[in-house]
Amino acid sequence: MAELEPTPPADLEVRPPQQRRSREAWSRVLDAGVAILEDGGSEAFTIAAVCARAGVAPPAIYARTTSKDALFLAVYEHGIARLLADQAVLADPARWDGLAPAELVRAAVAEVVRVFLRHERFLRAVVLVSAAHPEVRRRGSGYGRLLGDQFGAVVLRAAGAITHPDPPAAVRACFGTVFAAAVIRVAYGPGFAASAETSDEVFAADLGETAVRYLLAECP
Repeated sequence: MAELEPTPPADLEVRPPQQRRSREAWSRVLDAGVAILEDGGSEAFTIAAVCARAGVAPPAIYARTTSKDALFLAVYEHGIARLLADQAVLADPARWDGLAPAELVRAAVAEVVRVFLRHERFLRAVVLVSAAHPEVRRRGSGYGRLLGDQFGAVVLRAAGAITHPDPPAAVRACFGTVFAAAVIRVAYGPGFAASAETSDEVFAADLGETAVRYLLAECP
């Protein structure tokens, strides 16, 4: 399983607050940082903007971090934690019990797409910045591997119906396609590389049908 929270370099570490008031202030800082990324992207993310939105003075931030980059990564982890909470359904056996193979695959794809779309504005900001930010790219790759592991655990419940000789490899390839399509959609919008824009519902349904046809060629 991917490690989502590796030990950061010393200059990117966050010193956790100990007192209740400090914890509350730091929570406001992290929430404000996520909101700024959602509203204005990485270009809008400055220490001054975070202070103004969180209602704290700069020393409240510098007591916890050493730089804007360290703050950005702390905010990134805070936003990713929200995604992880949202995708907990993938680890809930009750959600998947009793589903026929094709229904299972479509539902698993739909849940992955929903996570991306519910956090579209945050993900757009961090995906676009990851091209120039190696640490964000590295952490994002770890998140993607974890999501892929969870998706695979769900879909491999239907391993007996998968028509490929190597079901785990086929599921990994399927997830790679779903993940890439969802990343492109949230980063560049529904009209990117498409002849016409489609609704979120149609997008998810089309991806689900693609997955079914790839994995379960003989299933209706």
